[in-house]
Amino acid sequence: MDLKNWLPTTKKEMEIRGWDYLDVIIFSGDAYVDHPSFGAAVVGRILEAEGLRVAIVPQPNWRDDLRDFKKLGAPRLFFGISAGAMDSMVNHYTANKRLRSDDAYTPDAKAGMRPDMPSIVYSNILKEIFPDTPVVLGGIEASLRRLSHYDYWQDKLRPGILAESKADMLVYGMGEKPLRELVRRLKSGEDFYSIKDLNQTVVRESIDKLPTDKESKDDILLSSMSECLKDKTKQSKNFRHIEEESNKYSAATLWQVTGDYVMKVNPPFAQMTEAEIDASFDLPYTRLPHPKYKDKRIPAYDMIKFSVNMHRGCFGGCAFCTISAHQGKFIASRSKESIIKEVKEIVKLPGFKGYLSDLGGPSANMYKMGGIDKEICKKCKKPSCIHPVVCPNLNTNHAPLLDVYKDVDALPEIKKSFIGSGVRYDLLLHKTKNEKINKINQKYTEELIINHVSGRLKVAPEHTSDKTLYVMRKPSFTQFEEFKRIFDRINREEGLKQQLIPYFISSHPGSTLEDMAELAAATKKLDFKLEQVQDFTPTPMTVATEIYYTGVHPYTLEKTFVARTKEEKLAQRQFFFWYQPESRFDIQKALKKINREDIFKKLYTSNSDFRPGKTERSRVEERNKKKEPAGNKKIRHNKR
Repeated sequence: MDLKNWLPTTKKEMEIRGWDYLDVIIFSGDAYVDHPSFGAAVVGRILEAEGLRVAIVPQPNWRDDLRDFKKLGAPRLFFGISAGAMDSMVNHYTANKRLRSDDAYTPDAKAGMRPDMPSIVYSNILKEIFPDTPVVLGGIEASLRRLSHYDYWQDKLRPGILAESKADMLVYGMGEKPLRELVRRLKSGEDFYSIKDLNQTVVRESIDKLPTDKESKDDILLSSMSECLKDKTKQSKNFRHIEEESNKYSAATLWQVTGDYVMKVNPPFAQMTEAEIDASFDLPYTRLPHPKYKDKRIPAYDMIKFSVNMHRGCFGGCAFCTISAHQGKFIASRSKESIIKEVKEIVKLPGFKGYLSDLGGPSANMYKMGGIDKEICKKCKKPSCIHPVVCPNLNTNHAPLLDVYKDVDALPEIKKSFIGSGVRYDLLLHKTKNEKINKINQKYTEELIINHVSGRLKVAPEHTSDKTLYVMRKPSFTQFEEFKRIFDRINREEGLKQQLIPYFISSHPGSTLEDMAELAAATKKLDFKLEQVQDFTPTPMTVATEIYYTGVHPYTLEKTFVARTKEEKLAQRQFFFWYQPESRFDIQKALKKINREDIFKKLYTSNSDFRPGKTERSRVEERNKKKEPAGNKKIRHNKR
């Protein structure tokens, strides 16, 4: 393979291009995959398109003599740092704070190839070695930590990440527009350190730059870091401002005093136009891992190599999700022509056999959707366009999606295109005043289920308790039940044997033990044995995390129940697996404690061999009393 097709990663690759200097060097916590789903590659290609000489140093070794940080020298303009396409702490640790044994963004899934918080570690190393060269942070890890935030892994409030790193600027959200503008201003002769007003960036300012008004149309002075440490309610109120300003057409500048400086968060750019997002996806990506990884597997790449991302952004505003905080709630959709162009590149890839794994996005069916009357949107600051009800100003027409599916499937090299991204069934079920759109959306539902499900369709009801779902900003579980009826009916009529795979979360703020017990009973009634489940993990810049930390909802300041301890979390999680024999004893005990033995009967009376009180655990205990051998085969099987 011609190494010139990838951005250089070494001196030798620079020499192949005839380069004796670099404008920008990007350090990434991920392996280098030249694909539009990998942030470092996108940033590199964007800067290359601006005429710059760009190199990428993937997964540098931070534990040796730091040769990876020194090998390319100092760039002419700045260093860029991305911790990776996934938050490093979520990448490293489970919800129970246990260290994971693999890393999907590393060759052969090898663990330990990046530190905790690469944004801080890489930045501090570079500033130590090259103190006079500017450092710019980007990526989801830095973006979600742009102001004071709760850190679940350290169980404490931490300041905006610029305070803990020595970086000079943070680009939050999707970086194309701010980076292009930064480069334009640098090319025009502006000094990097004088640029303090660039949209969608965070910079340090001196305290004397604080606005005189605490809250105005253009500026909002948040409670300081020290105030938030003393009073959790102030952190909660801060968050509401941060979320609302992140989801407005015209946002204010946010200011937060942190130590001897003030962190200044400049308002975001407007959503990318179709031409702008097309330009980003149409850059000359090889769509392949760098040749240095020959014969090694990068799991995250394998998941997306035959997929197409059709849009960015999500207006769902789910309380536990970071997408809108990073990508925004306004949908930026690619043109059909750009999508088809990418599909034509995918069919040329080695190993392609005619099947696209996904035509999707953050939510598969939000393509081309947005406000009908933009003037109404400009006055709105709600983080969700579909909670608690679907906004009457929201265009929910699925016709553009049907049009893309039709043209993709018409390509001779395509045998089948699947929808692997999660589908918002509340958008499919929503009835508008326009009967034509209602019929189109019904047609989309049928088309999706009949022609675009790879055996299993992923949806995310997340819970069954309406009280918990309201905190989650998710629709009532009755909507999932309605969608399941439609799914089952279409499968029967078409002679298909497809599965609906629902996703659920335990221990989410607002969810009690009783709620989880009800969830077990409700999903059993629908004949589900749950697989796609997770325990709530607090991640920065979500409503749910703020509730977890403060104990109150940031919009109402009402107290909200939170399962905090390991024991509380495990007690909730066990209800996902009520069907496992070893869970019966603990579930019976838990339900007895909250006086809900009625749920126990709902879960287990269908098993004729099971007698309430005679659980697997009690049977094992009885055998142990009889001093049966510890190696008894049946006991090993039961414990497994």
